[in-house]
Amino acid sequence: MNVPNHIAIILDGNGRWAKAKGMPRSYGHVKGCANLETICDDMKELGVKYLTVYAFSTENWKRSREEVEGLMKLFRGYLKKCIKISEKNKMRVKIIGDITAFDPDIQEAIIKLEDFSKDYNELHFQIALNYGSRDEITRGMKKMAKDVAEGKLLPEDIQENTIESYLDTAGIPDPDFLIRTSGEQRLSNYLLWQLAYTEFYFTDVAWPDFNKAELIKAIEQYNRRDRRYGGVKEEG
Repeated sequence: MNVPNHIAIILDGNGRWAKAKGMPRSYGHVKGCANLETICDDMKELGVKYLTVYAFSTENWKRSREEVEGLMKLFRGYLKKCIKISEKNKMRVKIIGDITAFDPDIQEAIIKLEDFSKDYNELHFQIALNYGSRDEITRGMKKMAKDVAEGKLLPEDIQENTIESYLDTAGIPDPDFLIRTSGEQRLSNYLLWQLAYTEFYFTDVAWPDFNKAELIKAIEQYNRRDRRYGGVKEEG
C-alpha cells in the first residue's frame, strides 16, 4: 500500500456525534481529542511522515461561550499530555495559526511543547489552532510587504516558494491527501494554498468514530487515484 507522505485532516462531527448519543457537545470534543492520540499512533505505524489537523478555526470563536471555554480547557490538558505523546512517538509538534489570541498560559504551553519536541523527526504533527487560511495568507503578506518596504526583499524576486516561506507551514511539504470526516464536503478556509494539488476524501464517519480501519480505507482510495492526472485509474 502506497502511504501518503503528508495527510491533512479536518476533524469534523464531534458535536453532532455527541448530540446523537444524547450527550453534550463537550463530550464529543473530549472523545475526539482522545481519538487524535490514537490516530497519531496509527499514522506513525503506517509510515505517514506528516500529519496536519484542523482543531480550532478562526471562526470557532463564534460558538457559544460555554463551548469555547470547554475547548480552551481541553486544549490546556491536551497540550500538556502531548509532551508525553510526542516523546512516545518521537513526534515533532508545531502549532499553525495565530496563537496570540489565546490566554498567556496556553501560549506558554504551545511554546514549551514545540521546544520539547523540536528534535524529533519520526512524525511531524501540525495542529491548526485559531487557524484560517485567509488569515494565514494575510499575515504572511503583511510580513512580506514589510520586508519589501525595508529593502530586504525585491518585488521582482518574489516567486511561489517566496510566498510559501511566509506561511505558517514554511518548510513543511504540501499535503498529498486531505480527509474530512462527518459528511461535509468543503474546505472551510483550511490550507487553501497548500491543498492546490491534494487529493480529497470525504467520509460520513464522525471524527470520534474514525479509526485505523477507516484510515486504511481512505488510504486505499488514495491508492486508486492517478496522481499524474488527478483522476481515478481505469480498472485493468
